[in-house]
Amino acid sequence: MPNTARWAATLTLTATAVCAPPTGAAVAAPAAAPSGLYAPSALVLTMGHGDTAAAVTPERAVTLTCAPTASGTHPAASRACAELRAAGGDFDLLVPTGDVKCTKQYDPVVVTVEGVWRGQRVAYERTFANECVKSTYGTAVFTF
Repeated sequence: MPNTARWAATLTLTATAVCAPPTGAAVAAPAAAPSGLYAPSALVLTMGHGDTAAAVTPERAVTLTCAPTASGTHPAASRACAELRAAGGDFDLLVPTGDVKCTKQYDPVVVTVEGVWRGQRVAYERTFANECVKSTYGTAVFTF
């Protein structure tokens, strides 16, 4: 009987040592998350009718992630990412294509961009005369 009690105690202590979470000084701090190979590039683009973003309720919104690969809800994510890379992430460098003709009707459209481009915070707002004009800037970024 004493042997059985000793074995039971030994098994209990072994199971506790192996299965129980460590306590005291044995608890290590969680390791820092490893840094990625790519700086993040994740944007949210919105569009609404009006003169300023402060006075507009967004009617459409899309996400655009460009690193490590193009993805998101943007309808032309790959082309939009390529276009932004060519412009160095500067939305002001997106110029209108010359072969599209738009009416001169004034129905202002506001586009906003919020997020991160290659690790840098981005906040952009631009008002276009109408949706047709908005869609002519660049080839893909504002076509949503």
